[in-house]
Amino acid sequence: MNRLKKLLIWVVAGFAFYFILSHHFILIGNSVKLLRKSELTLDYTLFSAKGKKIDSIIAIPELRRDGIGQLLVDEGKLTEDQLEILMERYGD
Repeated sequence: MNRLKKLLIWVVAGFAFYFILSHHFILIGNSVKLLRKSELTLDYTLFSAKGKKIDSIIAIPELRRDGIGQLLVDEGKLTEDQLEILMERYGD
């Protein structure tokens, strides 16, 4: 039983680490939004949008590629037209 318990702990820890590597945790306002990463990495795993200009958030290639723009539209921080202009500016 002890081996099974250890194995279960390792499986849960491995899943938690995988989940952290595969998601951005974006703080917008008073809530945390999850954004799926396009590759497993620790880059921008925790990101706060508080006090940042929309332009500077969209300028981050990793977040832009993973869909931060659409998340900002969904949260009402940006319109579809503004997003389209910003995406054209950064070449995506």
